[in-house]
Amino acid sequence: MSWLPVDGWLMPHVDNLYKLFHALHKARGQRGAIDFETTETQMLFNADGKIENIVPVVRNDAHRIIEECMLAANVCASNFLAEHKQTCLYRIHAAPGEEKLKNLRSFLGEFGLALGGGDDPKAKDYAKLLEQIKPRPDFQLLQTVMLRSLKQAMYSPDNVGHFGLAYEHYTHFTSPIRRYPDLLVHRAIKAVLAGGRYTPHDSWEDIGLRCSATERRADEATRDVENWLKCFFMKERIGEEFDGTISAVTAFGIFVALDTIYIEGLVHVSELGSDYFQFDNIKHQMLGERTGQRFRLGDRVRVRLVRADLESNRIDFVLAQELRGALSRKPAGKVAVSKGMAPRRQVEERKPAKAKSGKVAPKASAKAAPKAAPKATPKATPKATPKATPKATPKAVSKKAAAPRIKTTTPKAPRKAQSKRG
Repeated sequence: MSWLPVDGWLMPHVDNLYKLFHALHKARGQRGAIDFETTETQMLFNADGKIENIVPVVRNDAHRIIEECMLAANVCASNFLAEHKQTCLYRIHAAPGEEKLKNLRSFLGEFGLALGGGDDPKAKDYAKLLEQIKPRPDFQLLQTVMLRSLKQAMYSPDNVGHFGLAYEHYTHFTSPIRRYPDLLVHRAIKAVLAGGRYTPHDSWEDIGLRCSATERRADEATRDVENWLKCFFMKERIGEEFDGTISAVTAFGIFVALDTIYIEGLVHVSELGSDYFQFDNIKHQMLGERTGQRFRLGDRVRVRLVRADLESNRIDFVLAQELRGALSRKPAGKVAVSKGMAPRRQVEERKPAKAKSGKVAPKASAKAAPKAAPKATPKATPKATPKATPKATPKAVSKKAAAPRIKTTTPKAPRKAQSKRG
């Protein structure tokens, strides 16, 4: 098979396409489309089918040319159907809700920042603020909070435009062989070209809701497979320490994204120290009531891997020893966590076991289980020992204090798509 001569008739077309890309990219900026800087990764496998490494995907102008051409094709198809008043499934992205906007403005205010646009901000207001904060060292923190204030894109016959891409009309046209909404758009266009109308068997509203739901389900299935592979990869590295960044804060703990291998895991709230931590959803932080110790989205931490469970696809970390030591030295005196506090810090079914002193016992893990044995075994005569021993074995502790199955997934993947193709 002979290859096409790239230095002949093909290169002039590629050069023209590259010029078109620059024109489209410039128009995108003038339109005010939001362009979040996100890192996508890919897994490298060895001959045995195991993950050898997880590396970031570097996007270059070749990727951007294809992306801009796909966006242009989607807009062209959408405009064509709108002009001919043919109902179809639009890819819509509604403006942020009132509550999320209020929380975002409150968070930005702590940094002396403000989002323009008043009560009805546009995509260009987001884009302007993103450009303003790019030189800041806390850029990733601010960008993440801005991204999470946006709604998820969905399919609907009611066109409300695409907020993130700043389009009045937008649909999915380019992938009919793998995505049903695109196939419906192709059928609608063919019907218009033939002088007719296309009407599916079900209502457009029902199809839009169903396609949006199956899209979410497909994303979840993808994440489940990736998380299982990551757990399998990390299983051989239990006990190692890693540097990372807090990627999410919840009422039951903090999620940490590791720097070098792009894997995320949970540090449960019971592993943050002996203090009682208040979860602040608006400020995206955990704050210790007694010590003032704060764990906030974007903070740097060092963690140690203690668990990689293939059954639940869960990766668990604890704070590294030096950080735990610093936290334990902070309080002026011993203050036990009250018995009534433990259930309040849990949002799932697990309630940590309590020792007799009233302190919250650490969750079961490779290291936590053996520590529970001395507490459960009272100082008694040898005759009483056999009764206490079965309850104090590591095996019994793991059954009673078993951790809930909390998947280590986050809404990044779908949100990445919104800022590019939508």
